[in-house]
Amino acid sequence: MLRSKVRTDGAIPRRTGSAVLAGLAVMAIVGLAGCGGSGTSSATSSSTTAAPANPAVTNVYEKAGAGMLAPGTAGALERVYVPNHSTNNVTVIDPATMKVVGVEPVGLSPQHVVPSYDMTKLWVANNADGTTKGSLTPIDPKTGKTGDPIDVDDPYNLYFTPDGKSAIVVAEARKRLDFRDPQTMAVQSSLEVPTCPGINHMDYSADGSYLLATCEDAHSIVKIDWAGRKVLGTLDLGADAMPQDLRLSPTGKEFYVGDMMGNQLLVIDGGSLSITKHIDLAATGGLGAHGIYPSRDGTKLYVANRGSATRGASGPRHSKGSVSVVDVRTDEVVANWPVPDGGSPDMGGVSADGSRLWLSGRWDDEVYAFDTATGKLVGRISVAPDGKEPHGLCVWPQPGRYSLGHTGNTR
Repeated sequence: MLRSKVRTDGAIPRRTGSAVLAGLAVMAIVGLAGCGGSGTSSATSSSTTAAPANPAVTNVYEKAGAGMLAPGTAGALERVYVPNHSTNNVTVIDPATMKVVGVEPVGLSPQHVVPSYDMTKLWVANNADGTTKGSLTPIDPKTGKTGDPIDVDDPYNLYFTPDGKSAIVVAEARKRLDFRDPQTMAVQSSLEVPTCPGINHMDYSADGSYLLATCEDAHSIVKIDWAGRKVLGTLDLGADAMPQDLRLSPTGKEFYVGDMMGNQLLVIDGGSLSITKHIDLAATGGLGAHGIYPSRDGTKLYVANRGSATRGASGPRHSKGSVSVVDVRTDEVVANWPVPDGGSPDMGGVSADGSRLWLSGRWDDEVYAFDTATGKLVGRISVAPDGKEPHGLCVWPQPGRYSLGHTGNTR
């Protein structure tokens, strides 16, 4: 049984603690209206400015439904972009033919391909495995070609603030979030996150007032007031946890976290910063929970299960990889889609029409396409020999008014 503990003073959580419930009020989502198991923690308020009351939310992804493409995606080629971490390039796949149509060289150790906030370009996050040689490489979606890279320190992942005024480079090795200009990537400010070694994936509350981020190397979650640039609390998930992807529920009421070591989804109440539920994936064949993607109608979550909890470039090939399908209304696993003969589903996204789920095969140097209506594997595409260790692939174009980052968290 996992135990959750919270501290709000920036220290590593101990056996007891408290959580901060309130964040600064921001105009994030309002200002965008016109834009193309339980825990053991108690809670006290430390803010004099309460977050605004949330309107009733039925599906936070309702503007990213099937076919709802923003003007910024006009002219974009239908492509799947696959960053290959060990070969410093991006494999480009035509989803109509399921054939490789190009290989683009990028920076060192590409991790994720991320849509820009305005949906007009894609960024390849090359973190150079934490060295000083990191960069962001732009891709023009109209041509599928790369442009000149921008030197950026340790860009393991990339997100954007809900108001579109800042990009957030997740400097994982530095335990830091760097706020940058979303166009030029010039540094605006930085936020040290000392309680979050291995910071990598994150998402925002329904009203945009705060974000949660996973701390892979500290079995914890941090809550951050991004507008005020401060850490509000740290939630310990238990020593056996290894949190990976994190996504806001389509209902907007809770967050889901993939626990790769626990073979489960953890349901997190962001307000109280506590675990409210454990969703067992192993019972139906889900091992090594990693990526989380909502269906286009917001009724289901697709969870990519690597089949193992191995990190690094030497994971086991042909593991018992699969996709778990979770009904968000009941939080029950309603299906499991295994990769025939084994595989290692990692990161990806859902096609614009919602009919396909595309995922990288991290340890098998391949890409998978699942039919979301039947759960059948309808495409299995090798990125070898040019590509090795594919990671955060991006399906493009995707619906939505704007991108919050990662491989396609659009709203």
